[in-house]
Amino acid sequence: MISPIRRIAPGETPGSLARELEAGAVLLFPDLPFPFSDFERRFTERPFADGRAKNVNIRGEAAELRGAAGTPEEQEALRQLLIRYRAFARDLIGTYLPEYRDRVTLAGTSYRPFDVDRRKLSWRRDDTRLHVDAFPSNPIGEKRILRVFRNINPAGEPRRWRVGEDFGSMAQKFLPRLPGYSPLSARLLAALRITKARRSEYDHLMLHLHDALKQDETYQASAPQADVEFRPGETWVTFSDLVMHGAMGGRYMLEQTAYLPVAAQADPALSPQRILAAQLGRALRT
Repeated sequence: MISPIRRIAPGETPGSLARELEAGAVLLFPDLPFPFSDFERRFTERPFADGRAKNVNIRGEAAELRGAAGTPEEQEALRQLLIRYRAFARDLIGTYLPEYRDRVTLAGTSYRPFDVDRRKLSWRRDDTRLHVDAFPSNPIGEKRILRVFRNINPAGEPRRWRVGEDFGSMAQKFLPRLPGYSPLSARLLAALRITKARRSEYDHLMLHLHDALKQDETYQASAPQADVEFRPGETWVTFSDLVMHGAMGGRYMLEQTAYLPVAAQADPALSPQRILAAQLGRALRT
């Protein structure tokens, strides 16, 4: 089954949205207001980015701005815009996913003005390929990656994705191919500060799934998948560690990453952590 796009009607009450999200849906909100001031509109007219990274972001309580370009006044206005988007994402989660309200931890907030990078990238860096998110240097263990995106393109250009089959079906194909987990290697990577913490078996499997998916040209071409377009002004929310996706095009987007403990899910059995454990027939090593 391909991950469904669940369009949220105006005025719809939360209901079972958390369970739908956990089961692999992408929640699409077509009309949530997030207005720009006249000054802020310049951030959708040309990229205010230094070009050294693929996006501009803020992190931490201090909301330090990284990767931006422009005058000091413009950079501060962009920082404040990202702070406001962080609050918008927090409010969206609290309103439509109330089960998560006091359990999520907000991480980076990003401004993404560039189109998808179509240079001759290595397969590992090519985000047009179907993949699930995993962070090489930042192990997450018993947490989920929840993301809130918004298309802020001023010229009607959609953000184009493709979404793939459900996580369990994909994992059945790829899990037998993956190398075994080495606790010793995980400890060494952490001791050398190559990773911010010790990788769990889950982190190990997800990184190798990410790479195996992207490297498999046959799977990329023939796997169940569907094209999706997110129009300007639309906001969408998904667990990007569960929903297979590829970013195919579109400029000017805002994104908020959040972490949710598996134990805080409406149904933890739907997490990739528990799906992988069930397929292996044992608990994953921490």
